[in-house]
Amino acid sequence: MPSWFLGKIRYQQTDDSLTDTRQDGSGELPRLKTINEAYLLDAVSYTDAEARLYRLVADNTPEFNITAIRPMRLSDVFHFEGGEKWYKCKVIYMTEDERSGKEKKVINMMLVNAETVKEAHARIEESLRTMLVPFEITDINLTPILEVWPYEPEEEKIPANLRPLSEVNGQA
Repeated sequence: MPSWFLGKIRYQQTDDSLTDTRQDGSGELPRLKTINEAYLLDAVSYTDAEARLYRLVADNTPEFNITAIRPMRLSDVFHFEGGEKWYKCKVIYMTEDERSGKEKKVINMMLVNAETVKEAHARIEESLRTMLVPFEITDINLTPILEVWPYEPEEEKIPANLRPLSEVNGQA
């Protein structure tokens, strides 16, 4: 089961629409504006999340600082083609407690990408249509998440000075 972490970064970018006039009257300086971005990563620990965030964001972003990394409790993340915004959905269903026999309310938080709240609702319903128990979608909220990065194992890189075992055994 994935462990999701929400990583937030901050960096400064020049804003051409805003300028400061130099005090000596020699021209205008571009103003810097602060950009805050949030990303969701599947990682095994805070350290892993931080390392992956640096690795994934560093190529496209100028000097940035990680301002926060916190776990995000999600039961599922649904990714569909199309839809730039990420919505956090609260889904409730009832189940029976095995020991006491009483009904118990189960609350799951899920993330889905869509363009609108209506589309997010439809996509969650589509994803959960095979569920055997009836469920209710009670909340759908827009998140600041720009991108979601599931865990992808890296290929092992064999150092140049090592040879495959089959080559070594063939020479003996």
